[in-house]
Amino acid sequence: MSHNRSRRRRLSDMNVVPYIDVMLVLLIIFMITSPLLNQSVEVELPKVTQAQTLVPKQETKFVIVSIDAQGQMFLDEDEHSLTMETLLSRLTTLMRHNPNSQILVKGDNRAAYGEVVKVVSLLQKVGVEKVGLLTNPLVND
Repeated sequence: MSHNRSRRRRLSDMNVVPYIDVMLVLLIIFMITSPLLNQSVEVELPKVTQAQTLVPKQETKFVIVSIDAQGQMFLDEDEHSLTMETLLSRLTTLMRHNPNSQILVKGDNRAAYGEVVKVVSLLQKVGVEKVGLLTNPLVND
């Protein structure tokens, strides 16, 4: 009987197969969920190291498209509201004459979200690749 015990040795190796299975399941979960986390409006923020670098070397014109609470659209400081077609033609002309123009959308807080999306879609139609959204800074009291 003592001879039988000496033949049976304990295995000191650890079974890592369950750990590999868990790791592969986690990898699949992260691969599926990671593209879903990046759903946001693409805005290219300026990268500055000093205040003097804020002014670009080329002549850049800022054009502001405003949307009021009723969904009416205004270009720059116009007092008269514009239709989608008029805004489209004016922006097309503007982008043709000054391709370095940067378009900023200023939407009223009470404006319908769909109206702002329509304007951004219209800007993409004209060929504007980068659109800025104007906001007021949040003040903590």
